[in-house]
Amino acid sequence: MSEPVLTPVIMCGGAGTRLWPISRESMPKQFVSLVGDQSTFQQVVGRVSGNGIFGRPVIITNTDFRFIVAEQLRECNIEADIVLEPMRRDSALAVAIAASLAAARDPAAIVLILAADHVLRDSEPFIKACAEAAAVAAEGRIVTFGINATTPATSYGYIKPGEKLNGGTARSVEAFVEKPDAQTAGRYVAEHYLWNSGNFIFRADVMLAEIARLEPEIAAAAKSSVDGLTRDLDFLRLPDEPFRRAPKKSIDYAVMERTNLAAVLPIDCGWSDVGSWSAVWDILDHDTDGNASTGTVVFHNSRNSLARSDETILTAVVGLENVVVIATPDAVLVTSREQAEQVKGLVERLKAQNRQQAVQHLRIYRPWGYYQGVDIGSRYQVKRIVVKPNATLSLQKHFHRAEHWVVVRGTAEVTVGTDVSVVHENESIYIPIGSVHRLANPGKIPLELIEVQVGSYLGEDDIVRLIDQYGRN
Repeated sequence: MSEPVLTPVIMCGGAGTRLWPISRESMPKQFVSLVGDQSTFQQVVGRVSGNGIFGRPVIITNTDFRFIVAEQLRECNIEADIVLEPMRRDSALAVAIAASLAAARDPAAIVLILAADHVLRDSEPFIKACAEAAAVAAEGRIVTFGINATTPATSYGYIKPGEKLNGGTARSVEAFVEKPDAQTAGRYVAEHYLWNSGNFIFRADVMLAEIARLEPEIAAAAKSSVDGLTRDLDFLRLPDEPFRRAPKKSIDYAVMERTNLAAVLPIDCGWSDVGSWSAVWDILDHDTDGNASTGTVVFHNSRNSLARSDETILTAVVGLENVVVIATPDAVLVTSREQAEQVKGLVERLKAQNRQQAVQHLRIYRPWGYYQGVDIGSRYQVKRIVVKPNATLSLQKHFHRAEHWVVVRGTAEVTVGTDVSVVHENESIYIPIGSVHRLANPGKIPLELIEVQVGSYLGEDDIVRLIDQYGRN
């Protein structure tokens, strides 16, 4: 009998505020290169591609991230079905939708739910565990991967394993509990509980039946959402109204803590949910003083610390121990490793103060490339714009600003009104207020230009898109 084919479903809609300022709502941690050259999302999708037991991946993400997902898949040369959520509704609804999509093709389909922001040091035991868990799931169990609990962490759910199932590695679950306090977590570690990795394998019809029994509102919302699925360019878009009706619940609270079908498969694969900067320090390689770094960083007389520097910023750490220093062009974080979990509360405070740095990077990605803020004043703004080869921006106009474009690399095709001009390196062009215009890159290398905006209002919402190939007008 051949091994069952798993349908991998990767959930990547979270915000990852504990890893601010690198992770922000406009570009959360799953799309950032935290460990290695690829983002954690790319690492996860690569892990379940090109192997015989996995089918075509399904990506469930927020509509705001659709072009980031598509671009990062393109960079990996991986094809997937991208399903767009209109808003955040936590993991229970996402799992129900994934099960519904799989069941529409085969009610007994085996579904693998993966978080997009987790890191594994060793993929081989994970692949083997997936094959074993799939066999257990085919018999009607909902299987989660359990990680040996080494410290009394309060940020993980815990699983008390029971008896072995069918003589294999998988066990029944005696207790499934969410994020305890420190004292309780210490007792769980002493009693050999496992951490819940947040990755699951189940038969589609089994999960749907359990959600319908335990959370009928979520089940109904998932069914209506999948029934109303529409295609938008290369994406599958879930409808707003039925999706909105679902309660916000995690799959742990909704099902795993209450079902009698739970099973756990212990796995040793160097797993981390990369839930804080201290966790990032754990994963990265250390120097002889226990320091870990990314970017242009210098340590002097410092120990057991993490420093990360974005772009060309030189970051120096002198005479400190057990600290985290994260430097970006518009924000710097300094914290002790012990208090790294408090960053989430800091971000909430920054949001309450309406600080743009809390949610948005200077670099903003678009389907055609990206732009990055360079300078801003009361009536002007300077941006660096990079347009991918053969990409085109929308045909648009502005009511409150004029724009000056200077090409510094590549070739720009610029439409202003009915005139079309080709602008080369070291040449510029002026876009008057109110004029209908468009920018395109007809070349084979990225187009890079400096844009100077001048006017009474410089917000991004002063854009009227007349024609947009990405469906945003």
